[in-house]
Amino acid sequence: MNNLIPYITVQINNIGASLPYFIPEVSLTVLFVMVFVTDLLFGKTSAWMCRVVAIGGIIYVLYKSLIQFLLVKDGYLHPFFNDMLMLSHTEVVFKLIIDFTALLIMFYIPWDKALRAHFKGLADLYSIIVASLLGLHLMVMAVNLLSIYLSIEMVSIASYLMVAYRSDTAVTTEAGMKYVLFGGVSSAIMLYGISLLYGFTGTLDLFDPMFINNLSMVNPVSVSLAIVLLMVGIGFKLSFVPMHFWVPDVYQGAATPITALLSTLPKMAAFALLINVLTPFISFAKWSSFDFRVLLSVIAIVTMIAGNLAAIWQTNIKRLLAYSSIGHTGFALMAIVTFSEQGISSLVFYLAVYAIANVGALMLTTYYANRIGAHDLDSYKGAGLRYPLPSVCFVVILISLAGLPLSAGFNGKVMVFSAVYQAYHQSNNGWFLALMITGAATTVISLFYYIKIPLYLFLKKNEHHADDLIVNHRYLLLFIYLISAFLLTAGVFPQILNFII
Repeated sequence: MNNLIPYITVQINNIGASLPYFIPEVSLTVLFVMVFVTDLLFGKTSAWMCRVVAIGGIIYVLYKSLIQFLLVKDGYLHPFFNDMLMLSHTEVVFKLIIDFTALLIMFYIPWDKALRAHFKGLADLYSIIVASLLGLHLMVMAVNLLSIYLSIEMVSIASYLMVAYRSDTAVTTEAGMKYVLFGGVSSAIMLYGISLLYGFTGTLDLFDPMFINNLSMVNPVSVSLAIVLLMVGIGFKLSFVPMHFWVPDVYQGAATPITALLSTLPKMAAFALLINVLTPFISFAKWSSFDFRVLLSVIAIVTMIAGNLAAIWQTNIKRLLAYSSIGHTGFALMAIVTFSEQGISSLVFYLAVYAIANVGALMLTTYYANRIGAHDLDSYKGAGLRYPLPSVCFVVILISLAGLPLSAGFNGKVMVFSAVYQAYHQSNNGWFLALMITGAATTVISLFYYIKIPLYLFLKKNEHHADDLIVNHRYLLLFIYLISAFLLTAGVFPQILNFII
């Protein structure tokens, strides 16, 4: 026992030294307890109080993350908690974008009529979202195989609860069950890959020199198997092909604000995690056992093609946006494949504008569902003439998602293409050329399904208009207008986002 005392002292000192780098996460932990206790104290009437506490807490967490952003210099890497987590400029930027998007969604949740009317109320949902936000922060900073697995599982469990939260329809119940089954299988596969990597290297720390040195001496086939199994877990969160099968049903079955959350926050955290996983291998000059560039290029190409082609045939708006998100994942992977600082900067910009535009599109989906009970394209016929301003905003948001000029999405795609072209110019690697061709072709393909929505809104006539439902849309429309204005402003002046990149 006495032999353990110095070890315990060292660990306590390490924890104390690490806490200053963990302030936003400590704040999220306290916030979760506060929201949970508020719900316990005030019961079903506590929904609005839980929302106020959660929104105020996330704003405080944003403030703390912003302080970290100002203190952490670009190129600065600081591992803490015994190298389980790492803080750098990139990680802080991802946390800022995730927190801001979570704040948007927290405002958005009670504006969905079907979700607000559910018998469970919304108080529990706010606490689950705060818990998932803590898991997302850990995903962004995880650099140890154990912390990677635990953070992904933390986000996954919260996501399962959110998807099945409104379990009043067969579609929602099926979506929740499918999500749990796919998530459980991918988690088990990833854990097996982690166990292989630990057996090969004798360490769980990705940035430990022993990890790469020992792994480079193992048979390349065995190494490839272990890495592919690890990528299955990350791919489940990124929803790239072939780990995408759950996406359409889950996005359609979940409440629309939850779809907005799932299509943005875990995806951004998974991209940050992928950067952390790739960095040790890219930094090791003699690494040749596994070619990440080939694997990710193939995945990106197949994902862009599959997501965009499948979206063309969709009539349900949420399923259309689900397949669209798969296509966007493939496009964002192009930036990762460059393995360059320019690629990471373009990825951050692209994900930021995609997240805001996608939340805006799903807010409009909620608006039309609340207003006229519209869930598919046929229900949108003639709605643009009845509700001109929201419909124009829908067009603006879709223009950004498609990546057309004068929109933030266009600047994001240009930045990604520039990063890939620069990498192709330097290395003359054929995979970069294939990525650029596929990215350009699928961008054109995406116009075929994005243009459907304005077509039905403004050019299709509906002889049997649904009656307007009595719902207060004032604040929902305000956020839609602000998002549309932001996407146009960032399209004309992209430098407004450069301060965080």
